[in-house]
Amino acid sequence: MFRINCYICAIIMLLSYSGFAQEATTQEEESIQQNVENLIRLAQKDLESANYFDAQKELENALVYATTIGDKKSIGIIHSKLGKIQYILEEPNEAIKHLTQAVATQRIAADRINLAESYKTFGNVYVAKKEYTTALDYYTSSKNLFEQEGLNEFVAEVELNEGQTYLALEDYKKAKLYFENALALSSRFNLKKIHSSAQINLGIVHAKLNNLSKAIEITNNGVNEANNNDFDNILSEGYLVLSDLNHKTENYKLANEYLKKHIQISDSLLNVKRQNVSPEKRVEFLLKNQTEYHRQQAADLEELQNSKNLSKLTAILSVALITILSLLTLSLYKNNRIRLKTNNMLHKKNGELILAKEKAELASKTKANFLSTVTHELRTPLYAVTGLSNMLLDENPKPEQIQHLKSLKFSGDYLLTFINDILQINKIEANKVEIEPEVFNLKKKVANVIAALNNSAIDNDIKIHFEYDKNLPENFNADQLKISQILINLIGNSIKFTKDGDIWVRVYMINKTADSYSVRFEIEDNGIGISKEKQEHMFESFSQGSIQINRKYGGTGLGLSIVKGLIDILKGKIYLKSELGKGSNFIFEIPLKHTDEVIKEEESKKNYFKDISEIELSTIKILVVEDNKINQMITKKILNKMNLNCDIVDNGEDAVEQVKTTNYDVVLMDIHMPGISGLEATKIIKGFNKDLTIFALTAVTLEDKMQEFEDAGFDAIISKPFKQEDFEKKLYQALIKDEISTK
Repeated sequence: MFRINCYICAIIMLLSYSGFAQEATTQEEESIQQNVENLIRLAQKDLESANYFDAQKELENALVYATTIGDKKSIGIIHSKLGKIQYILEEPNEAIKHLTQAVATQRIAADRINLAESYKTFGNVYVAKKEYTTALDYYTSSKNLFEQEGLNEFVAEVELNEGQTYLALEDYKKAKLYFENALALSSRFNLKKIHSSAQINLGIVHAKLNNLSKAIEITNNGVNEANNNDFDNILSEGYLVLSDLNHKTENYKLANEYLKKHIQISDSLLNVKRQNVSPEKRVEFLLKNQTEYHRQQAADLEELQNSKNLSKLTAILSVALITILSLLTLSLYKNNRIRLKTNNMLHKKNGELILAKEKAELASKTKANFLSTVTHELRTPLYAVTGLSNMLLDENPKPEQIQHLKSLKFSGDYLLTFINDILQINKIEANKVEIEPEVFNLKKKVANVIAALNNSAIDNDIKIHFEYDKNLPENFNADQLKISQILINLIGNSIKFTKDGDIWVRVYMINKTADSYSVRFEIEDNGIGISKEKQEHMFESFSQGSIQINRKYGGTGLGLSIVKGLIDILKGKIYLKSELGKGSNFIFEIPLKHTDEVIKEEESKKNYFKDISEIELSTIKILVVEDNKINQMITKKILNKMNLNCDIVDNGEDAVEQVKTTNYDVVLMDIHMPGISGLEATKIIKGFNKDLTIFALTAVTLEDKMQEFEDAGFDAIISKPFKQEDFEKKLYQALIKDEISTK
């Protein structure tokens, strides 16, 4: 069978390299795939039976087939198993080489489960090399992947390995924690081998912590379990541990009995290993892999040595040939050793880079989750601050209170802007910002931005000059919101750092191709300017001219970082020209697509619930689901100002029961609540009342959560703190829709 497999492999490779191979049919590929799977299964059985060299040969044959059809998943599995065999044969450098190839292939194939298995074996290899810190990193990566795939039963062995690593590091408290975790998981999933090993290792830890009675008790339990299930490796280790423990308690007779049992099992296991790792077996394996040419040369040499009629000249030539071959072999051996050492170093570095990348990805995900949590926790009290300050300003406060309330409102708005800036940078860094083009008038848009900022300019005695190129069209189809954000940040920045001066805003065309224009924007001021050394870092997050400038002029240093990110998204460029004490000129260029479409007029602001005649407000029923008492009060007051009444519940369970007994027009649902969340409550309600309008009234704003809201069945999402007009408009549209549908 082995000879036939070799011939098949040789034929496949010959056809491939000669250029005569034709594209395999689906049936042929399926046949090869089946052969790969069979060889991997056979190798696994030999591996479990400790027939390591047979398993290695079967895996190498499988690798040839898998490479022929480009089966990345199988290639990764094969390299992973070859790495495991090399680890068992105590060849760590060879193991690292195979495992590195396995990890690289499994990452491409997105085979996360087998990738986790490779990381675990990587950890075992580095434990054998006594590089414990690296081993723990690989165990962590393995455990994270298993947990992400919901395979907690595989986590038990990783926890056991981590405990053994900390035991080797003599960190007994951490070792105890990991062994207890392994014990709990193995008990939960009935993993008897891991369970018995964890007990024995936990016994070692208790002994190190000077709790000998507990150590003997738990080690005995592990030994009994290993004995009942014929786990010889674990049983041998357990007997050795019991021998050592009884020796410490001065029970020398029992210690001697356990030591004899350990030696008996250990010798048996060693004999099995010797049979599979002996020099004779290794030579036999290597001889089987010699090419036909080498076998023929060996036969010729034997015939030459046995011949009695060869001339003296032939003997001399033979000696010379052998000498030359020996020198060549020695040279090749040295070259191979150097190449192997270099390859091992490269594979190790590659493995370290992959591990570092995994850590960076995990750190990025952790940062995103942290920002989501922190911003939610900040926006929730901000809802109370902004809501209460707006209500108090609308309720005819005393003259001496107005300035205090305005200061409170300003502080809340400033903090909200800061939070939104952080979220904006986070979205830009995570590539979650999408371009949303729409038709707009560029000249009017720039003029509106200037008008909005003009009051701030007047406060600083600044005059803003606007110049628009006559040759540049006004109507474009682009993302006007991002252009507005860029202009607001840059013009606002110039206003902040200019006093008693001028600001020039210029927009003009650079070049034109078909209906696409390259447009340049300039925001120039004669303010304080920026020094040369500071200009290099102006577009980095939290970067300003100096601490003194930050204290004097305020700001977080996030605006220019956002500007740079948005311009990159719009496929543009930004430049800075500045001289200290003479002013600054920010120049950015972006491509814009011209259009002749008619621009829709913007809706004027309106009070949707004032003097409304379309619906009878007294009949409208709204349910507010909110666990925060202050937010309950604020939302109720906002609705009352709109002549709307509401019921309030403070958890998801009560919301479901309330909807079952009362016909509501709209439900305003918070997301994070005790008990079942707003998402779960909405799913339940939509299950029996799919036509009910439910708004998510939440502080969660990251876009990666929006899909969850849509899947739950929310009709709209209102982020806290919200704009009064937006809230009124969405509520009005929902109520009008319900009113029309009932007619």
